[in-house]
Amino acid sequence: MSDLTRVDLLRLARSEGIGPVNFQRMLAQYRTPGAALAALPDRAIRAGRPTPPKIPSRDAAEAELAGTEALGGRILFRGDADYPPLLAALPDAPAALSVLGNPARLARRAAGIVGARNASAAGLRIAESLSAELAASGILIVSGLARGIDAAAHRAALHPGLTVAAIAGGLDKIYPPEHADLQAQIAERGCVVTEAALGTVPQSRHFPRRNRLIAGLSLGCVIVEAAQKSGTLITADLALRYGREVFAVPGSPLDPRARGGNALIREGAHLVETAADVLRDLPPYPDFSAPFSMGFAEPVSPWGQGGQDAWCDLDQTLNVVVGLLSPVPVTVDEVVQRCQFSVSAVLTVLTELELAGRVEFLPGGLVALLPT
Repeated sequence: MSDLTRVDLLRLARSEGIGPVNFQRMLAQYRTPGAALAALPDRAIRAGRPTPPKIPSRDAAEAELAGTEALGGRILFRGDADYPPLLAALPDAPAALSVLGNPARLARRAAGIVGARNASAAGLRIAESLSAELAASGILIVSGLARGIDAAAHRAALHPGLTVAAIAGGLDKIYPPEHADLQAQIAERGCVVTEAALGTVPQSRHFPRRNRLIAGLSLGCVIVEAAQKSGTLITADLALRYGREVFAVPGSPLDPRARGGNALIREGAHLVETAADVLRDLPPYPDFSAPFSMGFAEPVSPWGQGGQDAWCDLDQTLNVVVGLLSPVPVTVDEVVQRCQFSVSAVLTVLTELELAGRVEFLPGGLVALLPT
């Protein structure tokens, strides 16, 4: 892949209104990132956007690529040989993945270990034990570099170098700040990954996408201490949406930090007491030489060119789809099931709505109407 193509891919990935799903659809329709970039302003205006979307300049994209390399990292695009196959299988896989460390680690059989930031001493000990034993068995440990359970899991897997930190901000914006040394050690022995652009300061809205990376890189996620309605449970929910296994360590009903994990077990998550419980039910690594996909299908034929959508009216489809959407996220599959149009028609309309700034695609194949 030429340097010019990589610059254009990064510009498209960072353009306003282009999420992971739209990135793939624009490339499928226009074939090259340069052609997609050229079509983007008019396409967004036709979709109802009052002003053209912001597109990073070539200089800005080149600066981000150079800045990432200066840190010792790389930016991987979906389709690159080193892009993690398990992540690429997701319908909303990141268009651009910034990597610090050895990207070969990302193609290993992996388990996520996540949990409470204000973890108990017992929870920390369990996370360390599970992480160390799983890493000793050759399992890559994926977590989010947060305080508490995440940090304990990373540290326990550092010696064999089998840990990956998925972070919410740019590679140069370490959070929490006291984990600067830990991130450096993980980058040296394992790998640090993020979907965020260089210079991005992590904010609350970035963490669900960080959680998507943890779930997407793992064959299963282990929950160690999670309060109800916690961010940890977002990771568990994403794992379920992606067809990955969910494990949970049981805890005392008197401890609020155990209620989320206990609820997952009641709902069917694998109960975990030792690493052997995870090893027994963690799936084998998929064979990517054979067809493999997860989530909704993504036809690439342009709108109106044959198939069952040739007769459809774009405005009619748009009105029906908008009527089914609200600020409460729903899956694309659910939208398809509740209208008479095909996946191709619905995704085409959602592409237009995202370009117009009216909807947002969220991790896990969800879509929500943005406030006007």
